[in-house]
This record gives sequence, C-alpha cells and structure tokens, in this order.
Amino acid sequence: MEENKIEAAVKTILENIGEDPNREGLLKTPERVSKAYEFLTQGYHQDANEVLRSAMFAESYSEMVLVKDIEVYSLCEHHLLPFFGKAHIAYIPNGTIVGLSKLPRVVDVFARRLQVQERLTIEIRDSIQETLNPLGVAVVIECQHLCMQMRGVNKQNSLTTTSAFSGAFLNDDKTRKEFIHLIANKLK
Repeated sequence: MEENKIEAAVKTILENIGEDPNREGLLKTPERVSKAYEFLTQGYHQDANEVLRSAMFAESYSEMVLVKDIEVYSLCEHHLLPFFGKAHIAYIPNGTIVGLSKLPRVVDVFARRLQVQERLTIEIRDSIQETLNPLGVAVVIECQHLCMQMRGVNKQNSLTTTSAFSGAFLNDDKTRKEFIHLIANKLK
C-alpha cells in the first residue's frame, strides 16, 4: 500500500523536530494528521453558492434576517495553526430567502480551507450577495488566532474582528447600526 504524501510529510516533520516516528505514541500520528487535514480542508471540494441554491425560497419578507454566534474553526494559511470564534451574518431579502442552516454551512465551506480571517469574511459576504441577490449583506467575524497566542507575540487575550458589508448595510447608516446593535451584546 502506497503511503499518502501527507503521512510521509508528517513523518519527515516528526524526524526533523527530533522525534522518532516509530515510537508507540507516534505510530499512527501521520495517518491521524492526514485524516484531520482531509476534514479541515474539505471546503476546497465544496461550492458555497450551491449550498445556498439548495434551499432558496420565494418570499416577500424584506426585513433583516440575522444568524449570529455561528461557530468558526479554520486554519491560518501562514502557520497552519487554528483560529476560531464567531460569525454573525445578516441579509435583507429581495424576494428570496434561504434556509437558515445554509448560512452556517457557507461559513464552514470557506472556513474549511487554509484562510486569513479577512478573506474569509469577504468570501462569505460575496457568496450570499451573488447567490441570493439580497438588498444587502453584513458579515462580522471575531476570532482568536493561535498563531498569535501560542507563538509570535504570545498575546493570550487578543481578538481579531473583521467586517464586510454590501448594499443597504454599506449605504444606509441606520441599517448598519441596527445590525451592530443586534450583535453588540455578543461582541467581546
């Protein structure tokens, strides 16, 4: 049986940090890491727009729809270390709504790729805007980055907040303020 390339690379990493990949506790580590990366990067094989299209419904509702506190888990593309936190997504329908579970699924599609939080925020906004064509989309993400907490500057309590707006959320102060007010009690 041919060894998978990720498993071989993990063995090399273990050797290069001074470990013995044949040690009992490490024997299955390359396989486990390979399976973990397969799961953590499955977003490369998924289409967020298709996720949204699978549950779109004609509806005349035209007020803000907000799903907040969506758990986010991703890998920093610079260090392959996790970052995690919460996403808050709102949109204003323009004749079409989407099944509420699809918004967290869109977050997962983009988060399960090597990422930077800034791009993740924009990709989520753009997918919703392009697919649903709402009057506006708002996305705010707040995360802790282990690349800042475990290494580098070692700042344990640092949080990174990013936002991306379109349409009414970008052009109407009142709409944006309403969104911020609705999620503010959850921002740290």
